[in-house]
Amino acid sequence: MANINFRHLFKLRLTVARFGEMDNAAWWNINGILGRYGVLTLSRGFPKTHRFAQAGIAFAVAGHRCKEIYSHPEACTLWDLPAHIEDRFREKWHEWLDDNDGWIPFFKSLEDISGKPLLDVLNARELITPKQMEQVQRLRRSSEGRSVHISGFEALNNEALTFLAAGFFRGEPGKPAIPYISLPDKAIGS
Repeated sequence: MANINFRHLFKLRLTVARFGEMDNAAWWNINGILGRYGVLTLSRGFPKTHRFAQAGIAFAVAGHRCKEIYSHPEACTLWDLPAHIEDRFREKWHEWLDDNDGWIPFFKSLEDISGKPLLDVLNARELITPKQMEQVQRLRRSSEGRSVHISGFEALNNEALTFLAAGFFRGEPGKPAIPYISLPDKAIGS
């Protein structure tokens, strides 16, 4: 397995999930779950871990919506990675819960991102480099407008994951375009 920074993946997923909420890009049917509304709603039932509960909800909804729009057995998306990577991600989740306080600043930084372009939001959180931003600008939506093919990667690594997140910038309000990388190994669970 490629060396993947799972903290980076978590931050990418958090950022795209928050960006796609109804009060921003309106890509998935949740409104502010990763914003202040979600904090108020979930902090009573989950006083110490509410931010991770918020993330779990946002990830489930975003992942489901993306699969509805674009799904292929060999396609890796930000929300649909090979099983061995998803398993490691879930293992890390438990470690991050132990460092709940360390994650609060990042979660808070996402609460009010309305009106900002996705690439700027990623850049402000140091999740994308200027060179990657320049390369991502060349990505195009498919002819049917539902997906964004990302070529040039034969395996998943931190840069590929960054492109899977940043490629969402090609979406329009209410109409996401799902970035994907084709990896034949995904179908057999490398």
